[in-house]
Amino acid sequence: MIDALRVDERLIHGQIAMVWSRALNLDGIVVANDEAAENELQQKALKMAVPNGIKVIIKSLDDAVTLLKDKRASDMKLLVLVRTIGDALFLAKQLDNIGYLNIGNVGKSVQGDKQTLTKFVMLTTDELTNLKELVTVYPETALQNLPSDVKELASKYI
Repeated sequence: MIDALRVDERLIHGQIAMVWSRALNLDGIVVANDEAAENELQQKALKMAVPNGIKVIIKSLDDAVTLLKDKRASDMKLLVLVRTIGDALFLAKQLDNIGYLNIGNVGKSVQGDKQTLTKFVMLTTDELTNLKELVTVYPETALQNLPSDVKELASKYI
C-alpha cells in the first residue's frame, strides 16, 4: 500500500526528508516525475536530501505505475511524490492502493493567473480542473502542509 501520495512541487526537500518520513515511518520514497527521471544531476540532488535507511526511487510517471503495482512494493511503507495535481490524478486513476492523497505545496513556482487556496496551494485554472477530477477519483484528497497541520478536504475548496 502507498502510505501517502503527495503533491509537492519541490519533490524531496527538508520537510519531506525529516518531517514526513518520520511521521509516516517510511521505508522508501518514490518520486514520480518524467523530468527528474531523465535528469541524472537532479536525481543525485534528490537522493542526497534523504536520511540514511530510506530508499529513494525516481521513475517516470508510467514506470512509477508499474513499480507501484508490483507486489513487492505492497510490503513497503512508501511515500510517492509528484510535482503537479495533474500527475497525482494520473496516478490515482491507475492505482487503487493509496492510503492518503495529500496536496502539500504547489503553485508557487508556476507563472500566470492562479487561485490561492491556502498559503501553500495556488492553482492555475487547469490545475483546479484537475483537482475537481481528482476529488471525484479520490474523495478524501486533503490539503495539509505538515503532518501536524489540520487536514482540510480538497472538496471544501472547489
